[in-house]
Amino acid sequence: MTTPYDAASIVILEGLDAVRMRPAMYVGSTGAAGVMQLVIEVLQNALDEALAGHASHITVTVDAAGRWTVDDDGRGMPVDQHSSGRPVPEVLVSELHAGAKFRDGAYRLPGGLHGVGLTCVNALSAEFALEVRRDGGRWRGHWVAGKLAGAFGRAEGKDAHALDTGTRVTFLPDAAIFGGERADPQAVERWLRSQSWLTSGLTCTLTVAGVGADAARSVRFSSDEGVAGFARWLAGHQEFVHPTPIVVHASAGEGPEVDAALLWTRAFAEDLVCFVNHVHTPLGGAHADGFRAAVGHALTRYARDARLLDAEGAKGSEADRIDGSDAMEGLVAVLSVRMHDPHFEGQTKTRLLDPAAGRAVEDAVGTALSAWLRAHPVDAAAIVGRAIEASRARLASRRASERARYERVEHLVDKDIYRQQFGIRSKNWHTSADWITNAGLLGLHGGSSQMQEDAVVLDVCCGSGVVGNSFRGKVGRIIGLDLTPEMVALSRTRLDEVVQGDVYEIPFADNTFDGVCNREVLHLLPQPERPVSEIFRVLKPGGQFVVGQWVPFSAVDGPWMFQVVKKKQPLFVNNLYDEDMRALLAGAGFVGLTTQEFLQWEDIDNWIATWETPALHRHQIRDLYNHCPAEVRAVHPFEISATGAIRDCWRWVVYSAFKPA
Repeated sequence: MTTPYDAASIVILEGLDAVRMRPAMYVGSTGAAGVMQLVIEVLQNALDEALAGHASHITVTVDAAGRWTVDDDGRGMPVDQHSSGRPVPEVLVSELHAGAKFRDGAYRLPGGLHGVGLTCVNALSAEFALEVRRDGGRWRGHWVAGKLAGAFGRAEGKDAHALDTGTRVTFLPDAAIFGGERADPQAVERWLRSQSWLTSGLTCTLTVAGVGADAARSVRFSSDEGVAGFARWLAGHQEFVHPTPIVVHASAGEGPEVDAALLWTRAFAEDLVCFVNHVHTPLGGAHADGFRAAVGHALTRYARDARLLDAEGAKGSEADRIDGSDAMEGLVAVLSVRMHDPHFEGQTKTRLLDPAAGRAVEDAVGTALSAWLRAHPVDAAAIVGRAIEASRARLASRRASERARYERVEHLVDKDIYRQQFGIRSKNWHTSADWITNAGLLGLHGGSSQMQEDAVVLDVCCGSGVVGNSFRGKVGRIIGLDLTPEMVALSRTRLDEVVQGDVYEIPFADNTFDGVCNREVLHLLPQPERPVSEIFRVLKPGGQFVVGQWVPFSAVDGPWMFQVVKKKQPLFVNNLYDEDMRALLAGAGFVGLTTQEFLQWEDIDNWIATWETPALHRHQIRDLYNHCPAEVRAVHPFEISATGAIRDCWRWVVYSAFKPA
């Protein structure tokens, strides 16, 4: 039976029903990101009071049930009757597109612009409570699933703090909508820390209740260092190219006001954090584009004026030039733009669309950076020289890729590169990819052991020692070997002994070990047959080699995955298929090969958010997934959520083989 399509088919959703029926339209997601957006919407209202000069404290708490409270010491909402016949706070939390930010006067540079933020929080909360302090009294209201449950009115009794003013919002995200997902308190902590740097005189406090094994904690942020302190904190312990951040401040009448801090480091990835009216714009937009253009042009102009560029190029070679990605390599920067009536892409404000902001940023940053470079010739030469090195390395890499196409690149072994990269990566090693500590994958390694209980095992390229540790309880002693002192220090927390050394020349005698283990490193090693031969050498006759390796599903997805991994990890040189691994082991002399497969889902956005992956490459990786050929999708499973998050299914194979007895 066909359902008729007529006037009766048309439904008008009343009140907040539209928000509850299509929540992702308003907060971007019905997962943890959506809950986080609810918290940000309330925080942004409190921050707008601070930016207007009426608040100096924002206090945030979250209890064990996931109930959030945001309290500010601003003016407090107006509590008189609105022209609609209801108290103003009732209107503000019950009606979409209601607020004081649509007309000039109440807020000069607001971040909350659309009048839907607080209303959405109310609509998507199982419980929502509002308290306003002003005019010597307190007013309270209570809502359940967006419906008024306790009329908004003045609280009874004498107020002990009659001069206290401000607004307190308490809400519990609705589990029926968000499935019990919660906002990450650490993400809220980062937001508050950011705002304490961006807003002089603002103090932010976060208190998190203890949940399970996690202890309760409280943190407080307040700083007058501004964007320079922010950039220095973002850079962390990385080595700086110049000693102090380059600070930019520009304000021109009614146009956008620009603040920026730039600090070049010895890392490879860029880290540009952008704000508009103190709203974080993770996808950038016009202001970020203007910033990148300014940096590229300023460095190129200086390089040409100082004759640091080979403008002609040697015979048969390309002339030197600095691309935007070269100029941004290793740059940690904070960009803050304040402007009237900014235009964002959607309610979640992830991207700025105003071309005027881009022009203002390009002018301000370009002028200030050029002046700084001229005034600091020694540091300028170091910064520009680094960009020129990046340009030459990019060209060399492109030529190598053109020669190798997608399968394999012959490289010389440059151990300094490995020491540098994995030394820095050791700082966030376990959080940089899900596979590193995946219990199922590690279980296949340790579970493959056919060694005696008193066996001595060598974990080569041991990293943090998690693979070697998977043999704990099955063998007698586990020794680690790694090239970098940072990884040696990490693995010493898990293994019995760790030696700093080279897998190409393993510092042990022939026939020393009953077993050797390794995971996910052979595709990073040029001439992998050399380390495999060394492993064969140090094994006793009859000794076992257990090695886990990511491999493509087939020859169809292999070339595509090579592009993905190569953009993430510049050291990726061997696109090893299952048949390549079998030939590699057999060629070294191993026998008795058996395999076990493990399919593991990886969070790609987390995997690519590491310092060795430039921002440009991160966007290119996402494009490779978003525009993946149909024939690859047919053999290689991955998921792209409604929010754009990418999860990829990786095919791991754990190989077990033996040195002939």
